[in-house]
Amino acid sequence: MTQDIRVKICGLRDEAAIATAASAGAAYVGFTFFEKSPRSVTLDQAAALALTVPVGVAKVALVVNPDDETLDAITSRTTIDMIQLHGAETPERVAEVKSRYGLPVMKAVGVGAAEDLPKLEAYGRVADQLLVDAKPPKDGVLPGGNGLTFDWSLIAGRKWPVPWMLAGGLNADNVGEAIARTGTRQVDLSSGVESAPGVKDPAMINAFFDAVRLVPTSMPKLR
Repeated sequence: MTQDIRVKICGLRDEAAIATAASAGAAYVGFTFFEKSPRSVTLDQAAALALTVPVGVAKVALVVNPDDETLDAITSRTTIDMIQLHGAETPERVAEVKSRYGLPVMKAVGVGAAEDLPKLEAYGRVADQLLVDAKPPKDGVLPGGNGLTFDWSLIAGRKWPVPWMLAGGLNADNVGEAIARTGTRQVDLSSGVESAPGVKDPAMINAFFDAVRLVPTSMPKLR
């Protein structure tokens, strides 16, 4: 594994996929608490799965516009390490969640054009990490996990006040180019390692990590 590329596999729903991701070198595993998603898990499922995650791998709860009651339940019944806000939460709400739960907060921001970039600056002042994702389609029901990429040149060489992670349509075939074009040191994917919506494929997970291992430590950015 290229030492400075950290990988997050999101939308995990079974022990086998968690074991594969952890064995391959995942730095983060994500559990999706969003009923419209084919990757959604219940509190009981997440609580049981979280216990199987090896020490050293961060457990991330993906939530969409959650109220305090929802977050109270997740944080009290599961052993998560980070909250990922993937909805239309305001910077003020991000700060409120950080303060209330005392956990690191990652804020997902959809990017489709240059006009979306100022949001990253705003959220970078209150979140612990940023997830730079492809903007969902206007008629889409999922805020992420749509298998869509965006124009990586929009964020090439950019930096924000906090660490950030690239998401959106990543897979074994394009992760090397994505890293080269953006300079990201962290990547996140879900559908890119699935054989069907919500079904993680161990061979695809391993192929993705193999592709990341082939990325040179100091890969030049493509023009």
